[in-house]
Amino acid sequence: MQLRRVAITGIGAVTPLGNDAEAFWRGLLAGRSGIGPITHFDASKHSVRVAGEVKGFDPAEVMDHRAARRSGRFAQLAVLAAKEALVSAKIELSEDTAREMGVIMASTGGVFEMGRQQTIIDERGPGRVDPLIIPRWGPHMAAGRVGRQLGLRGPSTSVNSACASATDALGHAFNMIRAGSADILLAGGTEAIINPVAVATMALMGALSKDYNDTPERASRPFDATRDGFVLGEGAGVLVLESEEHAKGRGAAILAEYLGQGWSFDAVDDAAPDVEGQSLAMIRALKSAGITGADVSWLNAHGTGTPFNDKTETAAIKRAFGKEAAYRVPVSSIKSMTGHSAAAAGGIEAVASVLAMRDNMIPPTINYEFPDPECDLDYVPNAARAARVDVVLSNSFGMGGQNATLIFRRWVD
Repeated sequence: MQLRRVAITGIGAVTPLGNDAEAFWRGLLAGRSGIGPITHFDASKHSVRVAGEVKGFDPAEVMDHRAARRSGRFAQLAVLAAKEALVSAKIELSEDTAREMGVIMASTGGVFEMGRQQTIIDERGPGRVDPLIIPRWGPHMAAGRVGRQLGLRGPSTSVNSACASATDALGHAFNMIRAGSADILLAGGTEAIINPVAVATMALMGALSKDYNDTPERASRPFDATRDGFVLGEGAGVLVLESEEHAKGRGAAILAEYLGQGWSFDAVDDAAPDVEGQSLAMIRALKSAGITGADVSWLNAHGTGTPFNDKTETAAIKRAFGKEAAYRVPVSSIKSMTGHSAAAAGGIEAVASVLAMRDNMIPPTINYEFPDPECDLDYVPNAARAARVDVVLSNSFGMGGQNATLIFRRWVD
């Protein structure tokens, strides 16, 4: 079977740095932190009181009151990013286009909201529970709400593979298009889990940064020797993916090519990352793309800022690329500015990957102050770098061992 080329024709993003892709990109290139004190709830009793929140978002801008009331914040953010992606791709939905277009979206959904409903049952009885739990909080509504709001009748699937989710969703969309199962899809991830339960449990696990509550902009510090955990973020990143024939048939401007995808599983520990598992995802992505590590212009790292992830990812890059190529390639983590948006991270980082090729600019890893001997690659410290960017490899590694890596390339006819 002849596999088809997959084109990226549209992008949309909602992030702590801005509520559209261009504002997000400007914030990255400026090295600006989007992290601040938690405002979504009273965090005064929590050991962690900082997060990367989306600011100034009004769901009324993207859906009517009834739909907004039935939608979790994660689904609302997804609709905004999806609508921007369609505008970016210059798609005006017709009956025919809506019939063929599908949505593959990653999200945790409202899993951390369910405890409140149990409390209502315990205190007030089962007759007072929220009757809209499923449409409001079900993770399937990441794709479902986008499809419903836009009237799309193609494939609709939601994915959750922890922090690898959005890159996983993009990879499934990529495979569907190149195999001929779909011609055009919206794909990416969305997340909104900055709530008391999520923050409390991740803090107790030791995953979140606790040392910078008074200086939140310094809290996310991937690869720095003083890193002490990740900062929880939220947002959405969505791409329009099309077959080459479909994109050219409608005269679309192609932003980049989706060249390859790799997956792996650590099979070692429920939380601790594994060098072999992470390296296998990169090796398989490079093989899928038909390139080597020496061909990569920028490595968009998972780079969470936890002590174990960053040294593990550094070692995995060396294993996958070989030391010579690993020391040559620029590696940076935009989570230093956005925080870690869990299931949405890979979608947001995919948007950054496309824009890096467009502008030949590599965003920095901010808060990089103290080198770690176990993290000794070129992390593009603190300031964006002008460089020719033809190929981007982007990593997403999930807590639990799920690993996904994608590769984008500048489009060449």
